[in-house]
Amino acid sequence: MHTPRKRFGQNFLVDETIIADIVRAIRPQAADNMVEIGPGLGALTRPLLARLDCLHVVEIDRDIIARLKTDYPQNKIVIHEGDALKFDFAQLPAPLRIVGNLPYNISSPLLFHFSAYADRIIDMHFMLQNEVVERMVAAPSTPEYGRLSVMLQYRFHMEKLLDVPPQSFRPAPKVDSAIVRMIPLPPEEIAVRDETRFAEIVTAAFGQRRKTLRNTLKPYFTEADFERLEINSQLRAEDLSVLEFARLANL
Repeated sequence: MHTPRKRFGQNFLVDETIIADIVRAIRPQAADNMVEIGPGLGALTRPLLARLDCLHVVEIDRDIIARLKTDYPQNKIVIHEGDALKFDFAQLPAPLRIVGNLPYNISSPLLFHFSAYADRIIDMHFMLQNEVVERMVAAPSTPEYGRLSVMLQYRFHMEKLLDVPPQSFRPAPKVDSAIVRMIPLPPEEIAVRDETRFAEIVTAAFGQRRKTLRNTLKPYFTEADFERLEINSQLRAEDLSVLEFARLANL
């Protein structure tokens, strides 16, 4: 029996109906280059292995790694020991499909880490805290819309697929969960020229949510700049679309 470890944010999925729904949403094909983040006790690992020729897994917990080496056919599973936040996904065969029940305590840094490999990825399916998923897919001028929404939506098409209640896990988390699908946008649809500057502008704009763009972006733009782009400087960051943020950064 494996004791869930708080420092790794471990909550293991045990609801067979939800597991079947997730696998159905992923639709694994035998030849897919699929990698699972944090396989845990194998809720997804087993059904995925049943459908795939080979599955890569990234796991940090040594006890779970030991189980992976004894419980699964070693000719079908490739185990990468270590922290997914530091893992170089470029070493895996592309194009990649990434799946996983992500540790909720590091979910945002992980999502940004995966973004760096977007050009090598077909799609990603993740279990996350519902609140995070709602922020990821949020539309402008809604309370959930923020830096995370903009920084992910400029690279990915995202869709919330299903809700997962706390009782689907052991131990049950204190929050609701959800499954999200992320599909990288083709390069020609990405309107950002300088990603570092884009991130800087978005961070500054959302740094003080209640202030207008005229105030939060004062170090970057004059009133004439806003007028040139036909963006109202009296708006707040939450009122701007991803494309408008891209236009500001490109200017």
